[in-house]
Amino acid sequence: MSFSSQVKGELCRTALSRRCCAQAEAYGVLLYCNQFTARQVRITTESAPFAARLPALFQKAFQVSFDRLSEEGAGKFIFSVTQPDKLSALWSAFGYEPAGALAHHINFAVLEEEHCRLAFFRGAFLAGGSVTDPAKRYHLELSTPHLSVSRELRSLLLEAGFTPKETTRKGNSVTYFKQSEAIEDFLTAIGAPLAAMEIMNAKAEKDLRGSVKAEKLLRNGVNRRVNCDAANLDKAVDAAQVQLEAIATLEERGLLEELPDKLKEAVDLRVAHPEFTLTQLAELCNPPVSKSAFNHRLRKLVELSKR
Repeated sequence: MSFSSQVKGELCRTALSRRCCAQAEAYGVLLYCNQFTARQVRITTESAPFAARLPALFQKAFQVSFDRLSEEGAGKFIFSVTQPDKLSALWSAFGYEPAGALAHHINFAVLEEEHCRLAFFRGAFLAGGSVTDPAKRYHLELSTPHLSVSRELRSLLLEAGFTPKETTRKGNSVTYFKQSEAIEDFLTAIGAPLAAMEIMNAKAEKDLRGSVKAEKLLRNGVNRRVNCDAANLDKAVDAAQVQLEAIATLEERGLLEELPDKLKEAVDLRVAHPEFTLTQLAELCNPPVSKSAFNHRLRKLVELSKR
């Protein structure tokens, strides 16, 4: 089962208690379904819970039954209303005149109460909405063939404190959210708090994985640094050993006294502090010299020992 199907299943467990909210939800369904014209209403869905809810919803809202219902084909359920008297009842419930309507608009007077607006959002999502699995990415959208309806829905959402975005796709107008918090709030408002909680959990898991990955990268970086420092230390120890052996050779040959003062100082410091780094030894010189200069003196001692 897809995450969208799961969400619609949870929404369809919302009780049909108030007739005004049933009408508002059905209104959202009509404006976001496949077809809502003076000649026909056609609702197609892949959601079994939504298919089970539709007949009860329209009966509660309008005392209208479908002329064709729950016809399953290619994995879809198809519902339609074609009888003129039933269509007239649907149109008149929202203040429409079928003969004169050129484009659909939302009748805001039908949605004055907050609970009715939320029911309207729920119906719009059930008929024309989808939401992506939060383990993959965050995206919720409501798609309708009616441009004016989409713009007016956005106004309703803004009034309710949401910040949706808009686009068009394949001739449909799409209102969508990409922020996880906005999707969580929207789903909670329309009656799917469990789905909202699942998004929160998915986000927490992603954040945790990100933290673990960052920690691993940091640990690897520290390990590389430690390994690098250890390698450098090994090189320094080896170099110091070579230098001490060179000094011992020069001493055996009786050449230390013939050395220039700067090289004598280098000999004294290296022998006195075999564990010191070049930087530390360079700072002990009088006057202090650079690491490079002190290293040059030690290399000179090694060269002299090899002659």
